[in-house]
Amino acid sequence: MLIDFDKIAETHAVDFRGGHGIFDRRIFEDPRVKIMYSTLRPGASTGLHRHEQNCEIMFVVSGEGHFYDNGEEEVLHAGQCHYCAMGHEHYVENQTDHDLLFLAIVAEHH
Repeated sequence: MLIDFDKIAETHAVDFRGGHGIFDRRIFEDPRVKIMYSTLRPGASTGLHRHEQNCEIMFVVSGEGHFYDNGEEEVLHAGQCHYCAMGHEHYVENQTDHDLLFLAIVAEHH
């Protein structure tokens, strides 16, 4: 199945989940998965949140992101992937002056 993010309307969030700055996403979702093509603007962050019922995989398309998973910091670049396991909490910051683009996938768990 083809998912064309160029044909999905972009949503615009400010201070997403208690973070700060601008976070834009194009979201595909069905009952089993949510796939988001995301842009975190310079100086922005998402808020800290826990994945109680699922996990999240975040693949960096371009830019650099500081990912925090259960208090541990990881600096990721294009081509690298962050994995937040079920039961973990995480957030991401863009500490650069360029957009951070990443693909995020939240899959269901049984």
